[in-house]
Amino acid sequence: MGTQYWHLTIEERFELARLYTEGHSVCQIAASLDRSPSTVARELKRNGSKTQGYQPSYAQQQARARRWRGSRLDRDPCLRDEVLVRLRAGWSPQQVAGRLALESGRTVISHETIYRFIYAQIRRTKDYRWRYYLPRAKSKRGWRGRKGGSPASFIAHRRRLSERPHEAADRQEPGHWEADLMLFGNHGQVLLIMTERCSRLLAVARLPGKAAQLVAQAMAKILAPFPTHWRRSVAFDNGTEFAQHYQLHQLGVETFFCDVRSPWQKGAVENRIGRLRRFLPRRTDLSACSDQQFIQLTKADNNTPRKSLGYLTPSEFYSNQMLHLKCESTFLLSR
Repeated sequence: MGTQYWHLTIEERFELARLYTEGHSVCQIAASLDRSPSTVARELKRNGSKTQGYQPSYAQQQARARRWRGSRLDRDPCLRDEVLVRLRAGWSPQQVAGRLALESGRTVISHETIYRFIYAQIRRTKDYRWRYYLPRAKSKRGWRGRKGGSPASFIAHRRRLSERPHEAADRQEPGHWEADLMLFGNHGQVLLIMTERCSRLLAVARLPGKAAQLVAQAMAKILAPFPTHWRRSVAFDNGTEFAQHYQLHQLGVETFFCDVRSPWQKGAVENRIGRLRRFLPRRTDLSACSDQQFIQLTKADNNTPRKSLGYLTPSEFYSNQMLHLKCESTFLLSR
């Protein structure tokens, strides 16, 4: 077995400083710390000062600085380029780390390392453009509280989210959707965002306004092409733009509403809107965006891997489910 060596701890450095100040010799200090005299002598030579003496806190910082070789992404340019390309495509650090692990069959890098690299670049360079590599483009970590009301009393045939089938809660059964509107600075520019809880599929529709009739018609148009078992329910917040939700009942779709002031209960679509803001900030002029751009944006999101899907993409997951159903149906018919 090889010789093992442990670096001096901060407690040992404080004790060394005390003994050294009291005039003890190197051998006496080494015996007190149960260290070799060469270790103590080297520590005093490296981190001591003729004018300031031996400062344990400064010595600890110096020791850490000598061992620091830069972050993983600083030391591996190829990996850094691969990570940054995927971040530019709208992937989160967790999605990048998970997909690399899925493709390599082993852990390549952690999402925390990627986050630390981005925030370190902001601190070192003072270039806040680095934040745009992150889904929410935040230059600092943390949550910001929000306030808001809810006109729930104006919505007819309203059912609480707690009445939704229990199968929807664990995301194991497909067909349970969440919907919300994405608003912009220019009046009348609205996007309808719908996401399916099991597969995380995203659907986007551009609307000329947020009138309840328009919203209900757009949701029906999105859901109609799906098989019956892929359109079981939709969850909303309490905005009056969803007041005509009951029109979806004609498609066999049940509708449910979050509790008052609790939009977080439909967290899937809230999260998706937050990620889309990276590409469509509130100041965006939708009139300058073509339908093809929205199609490409939706495709890109549906082809982004998800940790909850084992780093498959929503499109891959949906295709696998439909293929499995097709094979299962063919087997039953053959009997």
